[in-house]
Amino acid sequence: MSQQQISLPAKLINGGIAGIVGVTCVFPVDLAKTRLQNQRSGQQVYKSMMDCLVKTIRSEGYFGMYRGAAVNLTLVTPEKAIKLAANDLFRHHLSKDGKGLTVFKEMLAGCGAGMCQVIVTTPMEMLKIQLQDAGRIAAQQQKPVIMSPTKLAVTNTVLSRSYNSGPVMSATRAVSATQIAKELLQKQGIQGLYKGLGATLMRDVPFSIVYFPLFANLNRLGKPSPAESSPFYWAFLSGCVAGSTAAVAVNPCDVVKTRLQSLNKGAVEESYNGVMDCVSKIMRKEGPSAFLKGAGCRALVIAPLFGIAQVMYFVGVGEYILDNYSPSFLSV
Repeated sequence: MSQQQISLPAKLINGGIAGIVGVTCVFPVDLAKTRLQNQRSGQQVYKSMMDCLVKTIRSEGYFGMYRGAAVNLTLVTPEKAIKLAANDLFRHHLSKDGKGLTVFKEMLAGCGAGMCQVIVTTPMEMLKIQLQDAGRIAAQQQKPVIMSPTKLAVTNTVLSRSYNSGPVMSATRAVSATQIAKELLQKQGIQGLYKGLGATLMRDVPFSIVYFPLFANLNRLGKPSPAESSPFYWAFLSGCVAGSTAAVAVNPCDVVKTRLQSLNKGAVEESYNGVMDCVSKIMRKEGPSAFLKGAGCRALVIAPLFGIAQVMYFVGVGEYILDNYSPSFLSV
């Protein structure tokens, strides 16, 4: 960490740009991750990440892979800015006389960053998941199921009723994040947007505790000398390795969070009453392997996302912008 006084506006700009670039690159894989995690045993629409992406393009077109991208791109700037800037601030205040931080203090700074970011992460993920999973719900309803005529008639009646009057969205009915947010605020208030807050904390706090210390130590290995910065490619690789490691480590929490935040259910998909209820039902009905659903996709999303973020961050794009184009109110 630099010995110089950190510039919060520059860190916010760095985090925002990094988030936009990263999300644009990896969003289709993130969509596949959400759909794979929401699949229940015996109701699989997609076999793998590639199968999900191919079927999404066939049924929804190329831009179907970017369902929910608008809300993510809008909110990822404050989310990444808060996460990266908060970690730097905590590290700055935990360091004494410019000395290096112990691993425990690095983990403490990461914990603080993870707790700060959920202010934006929870509503962002809540809205994004509804839009990302709409195509899976529609595909599941169109998938033929072999059963007796009596059961088929009953299922069709229930499906039709939930499809037309329940929260399940039609494939032909375009629903925006703004509409979903308005409905949630009208029916449930602000807490509606923060459904799954506990699960988000369970995912993001351990992620930051693992990611930031691991990145700092990996990045330190690439420095030619203690006074010099590591090359940009080393920062990128360090971000990729640390991000993918942390992502796989907390994937069970991400599965629980995704299930809890999915408002739209398939015809026979059940709801969950909190984190423990979700964990117990997944374990009982789908087994331990269900907690690793989408782990490969999540690693593929997080690795380049944080690799790009760290390159943007350490290259100092924000500092360059403020030095050359900053408005007068930021240069004070």
